[in-house]
Amino acid sequence: MIVLLLSFEGKGQFRKYSNEFMNIGAGARGLAMGGAQIATTEDAYAGFWNPAGLSELRGHSSYSLMHAEYFAGIGKYDYFSTASPIGDPAKATSGLGISVLRFAVDDIPNTLFLVEPDGTINYNNIRSFSSADYAMLISFGQTLFSDTEKNFSFGTNAKVIHRSVGKFAKAWGVGLDAGLQYRSDKISFGLVVRDITTTYNAWRFSFTDKEKEMLYLSNNQIPIKSVELTAPRLYLGAAYNSDLNEKFSIMGELNLELSFDGQRNVLLSSKVMNMDPRIGIEMNYAKTIALRMGVYNFQRGLKDGDTTNLSKVWIYQPGVGVGFNIKQFRIDYAFTNLANQSNPLYTHVFSLHLRLPTKKYIY
Repeated sequence: MIVLLLSFEGKGQFRKYSNEFMNIGAGARGLAMGGAQIATTEDAYAGFWNPAGLSELRGHSSYSLMHAEYFAGIGKYDYFSTASPIGDPAKATSGLGISVLRFAVDDIPNTLFLVEPDGTINYNNIRSFSSADYAMLISFGQTLFSDTEKNFSFGTNAKVIHRSVGKFAKAWGVGLDAGLQYRSDKISFGLVVRDITTTYNAWRFSFTDKEKEMLYLSNNQIPIKSVELTAPRLYLGAAYNSDLNEKFSIMGELNLELSFDGQRNVLLSSKVMNMDPRIGIEMNYAKTIALRMGVYNFQRGLKDGDTTNLSKVWIYQPGVGVGFNIKQFRIDYAFTNLANQSNPLYTHVFSLHLRLPTKKYIY
């Protein structure tokens, strides 16, 4: 109810696609499964998906690293996280994690002064800059109730966001996330509210007098200051795990992303609430090899080849992947689509995960 009230009261101030780089995902496992991770995440990636999963570290420290390139290397996405249990590793029921991510487009040509005052083109006047988004998450997960059959936990994120567009514009933002997770042998549930307090990005702009003159002459507005608000979103997750035999197991997870900041092009949409499902499946062999697949981002789009621009079909983003467990290491690969099932904008994502026993107290 609090999330709904906050969304309704401030709807006119929110930007619908604010801080969208925070919705890409983290880890090739999660991306291959369409981002369906809310109910089952339990390692260093939990800081991104659901901080309540940090309570499942169980005497082990976790480290993860991911690199991905989008649009033929134009956009680069890097992610690193670490998590450790708090207190006696043998009895720890809580965990602390730190995650850092960067999404950037580098070497963007600045053509403001490409044309000289006399109308000639001077390519020596071109300078390059980067448009980069950064985020740091400090995460905490704590078990609220646990026995031999089930575990119920709570988690929270404190996040700092920095966005930079060359020397022209910079923004700082802060926000909070909160999550719950219930896990048993076969069934898991998760709930996450991202930007629960609303995330504020305060923008500052810096232009020289000469740059302002060129912007004015080219009919561009010259911004001074602005505040960008990111509305809360609610994520619900449910997963079921089944052992087919001694070596084979299969796990399926369904996540529902609920947003309240105006109508979106998703599977179920309205002016009050939107619902976007994410579905993922993982098949394991001897806890050594895993095959994954997932679909998400269902949208209503124009049919390819329709010259009338009237026929619409359902489109979605698919993903597949594989994972290998080699002692303490896990190597994950995902092959995902940036557009939809009919558009060949695919990208390759690799990530590494290291899990080490923790013998000393971590405070």
